[in-house]
Formats: sequence, structure tokens, C-alpha cells
Amino acid sequence: MKPVFWLFETNLYLPGKRGESQSMKPVNTLIDHEHINWNRLEMLIRKTFSDIPDETMKIKKFSEGYSNHTYLLSVGSWESVLRRPPFGEIPAKAHDIEREYRILSKLHGVYPLAPKPYLYSEDPDIMGRHFYLMEKKQGVVINEVLPNHYGPSEQVGPAVSKGIIHSLVELQQVDYQKANLMDIGKPEGYLERQVHGWIKRYAVSKTNEFTGVEELEAWLIKNMAATVDTTIVHNDFKLNNLVLDPYDPGIVKGVLDWEMATIGDPMTDIGAVLAYWGEKGDPDMGISVVTNQSGFFSRREMAELYAQVSGRDIKSINFYVAFGFYKLAVILQQLYYRWKKGATDDHRFASLHIPIANLFEMANLTRENRIL
Repeated sequence: MKPVFWLFETNLYLPGKRGESQSMKPVNTLIDHEHINWNRLEMLIRKTFSDIPDETMKIKKFSEGYSNHTYLLSVGSWESVLRRPPFGEIPAKAHDIEREYRILSKLHGVYPLAPKPYLYSEDPDIMGRHFYLMEKKQGVVINEVLPNHYGPSEQVGPAVSKGIIHSLVELQQVDYQKANLMDIGKPEGYLERQVHGWIKRYAVSKTNEFTGVEELEAWLIKNMAATVDTTIVHNDFKLNNLVLDPYDPGIVKGVLDWEMATIGDPMTDIGAVLAYWGEKGDPDMGISVVTNQSGFFSRREMAELYAQVSGRDIKSINFYVAFGFYKLAVILQQLYYRWKKGATDDHRFASLHIPIANLFEMANLTRENRIL
């Protein structure tokens, strides 16, 4: 079986999308031609790399989420992934592709699961935004379903559960000072800024009244965990941002989507992992979930494995998981706000208030020690 490379920007589940193919759809070389001059890009590639075959460049666009746009470029056996910001107006300092490129330039050498970046450009004659090319990681990204060739979930679940924890801990063991990554974040006050920042995000996108939100926010502020150490924080570490070995789901071959990486409290990443880690019996969380199948570890088992592998005390794990649920609720709320205000006519967003309410409830249950 040939390895498959799948890439997704998000695992947000939207009604009407389930059942669609998870693989990339081939497109002609003129895709998004109104935004990208593919001929000039190919000229830059051939000028930069000496081993480009004398063949036509082919382009495939990955699933287009709400983050940066991503394309697979191939010329014969040569392949690369292009990353660029979304089209249209974007907020200041958002979608900082140049920052992501700099992070990968330093990180790849000490954490090979991060893709190797190839080149960065701001050439306006190629496209109206800055962009970069990076290594294509070969493997499988699990999003909505488990690939049949992996076998039953009872066999796949334990391997994937262990793999995500070990790859996260491996990242957190990187000495960010030796890797010269001190400039990507400000560790002092990181958690406090995160909590207050997400509360502010919710306030400016608020539409409906949801039960228990004010109590939850007050609890997050009052019970803010003490940061014990600082590490690289991915800030979006979840199953569908991992590229798994095409034959062994327990081996992680790559970690994707580094635009929000920083230096801060490592427990925020495990909190987010567990928030996204759906279990059997969970209500609708607005995301696609495969970890609710037989064989996958429970959230409690994942937390205990993390404690064992990392050596960290997880006595405050409820705070971090509750915060993880809260952040996911706010992410969905921002999308729901756009639909509610008419900024998008995508009516799949119309029912997002349901998982938002569920996530706030799950955060409150977590703080009451009723989830883990």
C-alpha cells in the first residue's frame, strides 16, 4: 500500500460534510489563479532548487479550513507544501506566515517531527501575501474515520493514544533556549494572559446567553493553576494535526500547524489534547471525533500516561482541561458570531450554539471533577 498524505486545518464537524472524502482533491494548475501567479512561483522554485525534474508542476489544494491556505506542489518526484494566509482582509498580526517559517527553521533541527521549511518569500509578483514552502510529511492524518488498513479500533486505539502523548512530551523536552526560540513567546504571565485573553474573545463575540459561563470564567480566574515550568507550547496539539506512519498508527511522523506556537505553560497543551479527546457518551462538541471508539484511552488514562511519561504533577489537570473546553467553546462561538451577524451565509454554522452550550457544560463538569 502506498503511503497517503492527508492534511486538515481543523476537525470542526459541520452538518452536511460528514461522509465526504478526507483525501485531497486534485485540481488544475490554475486553482486560485486570481490570487497566485503559479508560473512565477514555478520560476522561483526552479531557480532555488537544482534537482527539479523537467516536468509540469502539479497543484493540489488541501481542505480549506479557516486558517492558512495549504497546497501540495509536485514536479515529478519532487514535492513541497505551500502555506499562505487566507484571501481577503485579515486582522493585523494574524496568520503570521513569516513567524511560522522562523519557528520551523529553528525547531526542525531539534524536533524532526516539525516539517523542514524550504524557502520564504514576500514577492508581490507571485501572490499578494507572504508565503513559504516546506517539507511534505508522508503519512496519514486521522480526522473523521480510522483507515481500514490500520485494523480494528481495539488495536489502533492504544497505539494512537500512546503516540500522541509521547510526541507531545518529546516536544516539551526540547530546550527552547538552546534552540534559540526564546523570541517566540513571553513565558512570564503566559497563563494569566491566556485566560483573560480568551475571556475577552468570548465577550466580543457573545450572542446567546449560555448557562454557567460567568461562574466558569470566575472560577478560571480564581483557580488559575501555578505554572511550574515553561516549554515550547504548540497551542493546537490534537490528533488531526499529527501525521501518523501509514503502516503503524503508533508512530508519529509529523506535527503540523505551528502558527500559534509559543513559550509557556506545557500543561495548557495536554489540557487541549484532553478537551479534543472525545469519549463515548460525550454530547455533541462540534468536532469530528474518533477517540470515542473502543480501544482508545479515556481522558483520565491519557492524563495518567502524560504524568508518567513527562514526570509532571497533574494535580491541577481539571483546571487545564476545563480551560481547554472553554477555549474550544469560544472558537465555535467566534464562528457562530460570524454567521449570526451575517458575515457568512454558510448555514451549517446555524446549529453551533448546541455544541457551544455543551462545551461550557463540560468545562463546568470538569471543574467539579466529574469528567476526568
